[in-house]
Amino acid sequence: MPPLTDDTGIERHHLPYVERLGARPVEAVELVVIHCTELPDLATAREYGERLLYSDSGTGNSGHWYIDRDGRVVEYVPATRIAHHVRGRNASSVGIELVNRGRWPHWLDAGHQAMEEAYPEPQIAALLGLLDRLRTALPALACIAGHEDLDTERVPATDDPSVLVARKRDPGPLFPWPRVLASCGLRRVP
Repeated sequence: MPPLTDDTGIERHHLPYVERLGARPVEAVELVVIHCTELPDLATAREYGERLLYSDSGTGNSGHWYIDRDGRVVEYVPATRIAHHVRGRNASSVGIELVNRGRWPHWLDAGHQAMEEAYPEPQIAALLGLLDRLRTALPALACIAGHEDLDTERVPATDDPSVLVARKRDPGPLFPWPRVLASCGLRRVP
């Protein structure tokens, strides 16, 4: 089915397993988590989102909304469903994925931990617009965090297991936290 676009300009292109994700009321959402895809483009992010990783539920990992570099916003999972995007916080949060290479394709190599792709202006403007809409649509939403704030586990590097690297570094050092926090009205949680 082709994506549907609503009056806010957000495309609805739900994942095939979205109805198998746990349901929840919008009042349960207190936190928005900012991610970067750490993939080259939105099409590859879609492929990863469609992968079935949990045989018991027939679902996979995904954020709720994806924002491409040009500012296009696509909803993969509605806020009324619990997406698998961050350990231990899925039931009370929504995830926003920004298309960005991050450490792709050597995510956990010790020598490849720099995140050098900046977030373009159209993408950040779209993020701020989405956050504004979410503050209206999700009455309990009060906090924001980066994936790296919530998942601080260090794991052996794939190229040198004697070195530990961060499992998650997104959205990374080039994400404009001061600008986002100044305009989103949400409190950043450590």
